[in-house]
Amino acid sequence: MSVLVNKDSKIIVQGFTGGEGTFHAGQMIEYGTNIVGGVTPGKGGQEHLGKPVFNSVDEAVQKAGADTSIIFVPPAFAADAIMESAEAGIKVIICITEGIPTADMVKVKAYIDAKDNCTLVGPNCPGVITPDEAKVGIMPGFIFKKGKVGIVSKSGTLTYEAADQVVKQGYGITTAIGIGGDPIIGTTTKEAVELLMNDDETEAIVMIGEIGGNLEAEAARWIKADGNRKPVVGFIAGQTAPAGRTMGHAGAIVGGADDTAQAKMKILAENGVHVVESPAKIGEMVAKVLS
Repeated sequence: MSVLVNKDSKIIVQGFTGGEGTFHAGQMIEYGTNIVGGVTPGKGGQEHLGKPVFNSVDEAVQKAGADTSIIFVPPAFAADAIMESAEAGIKVIICITEGIPTADMVKVKAYIDAKDNCTLVGPNCPGVITPDEAKVGIMPGFIFKKGKVGIVSKSGTLTYEAADQVVKQGYGITTAIGIGGDPIIGTTTKEAVELLMNDDETEAIVMIGEIGGNLEAEAARWIKADGNRKPVVGFIAGQTAPAGRTMGHAGAIVGGADDTAQAKMKILAENGVHVVESPAKIGEMVAKVLS
């Protein structure tokens, strides 16, 4: 099984004919992802990368049966693109765009939360991949091999690092979810962990967090309350980050004592998560908990 995306997902690309959309859509198609078309207003009726272009998401849903969308739309227009997808009935919306104004995301979050059966991943994320089935994002697909370890990560590059280590230990990935590092995101760490915890094929989970916010603590407490059903390996990036400075992601900022990497690692460990102090140890710890 998998979560969020699989070989049967019918995926459209919003911002299809732009530079970023074209490049990454080409990579996704080459991987074997079921891209059924794309959306660029004003260019409907054309063909791009051998796929139809639609003027709106609603048209893509009606004509191509789209149920999943990936968004490569500039920050100023990305919030509208997300809400357009949700309004059209898209079930899984993955937003890659970085730099969406926080005020826009406040509106988007409220809009998505009011919708039944609609999941937003991101923004400012690498996407979601179910190896050998669907790559809906910007990750290097060759790193990911099919297996039984789920990955949830705020960091794109650490997602790839974790996947590479897991594969080199002789295991593989069920689904990797890059949730994004902005202050307001659609899917939280806890929600992504819960999806993988309830997936029959996932036997262990790698959870990668970073300084700022309380998403990892919330997830860790839920994992313990859920009975620690599956082993979770945790890593928190930013152990040397100074207070008050944004590190990499807009949401990666130490605002209080509980926002530090050390505080988060302590909470994770207290709730039964197998914490590693270096990303270089993730693969070894996965092998240990699964052996």
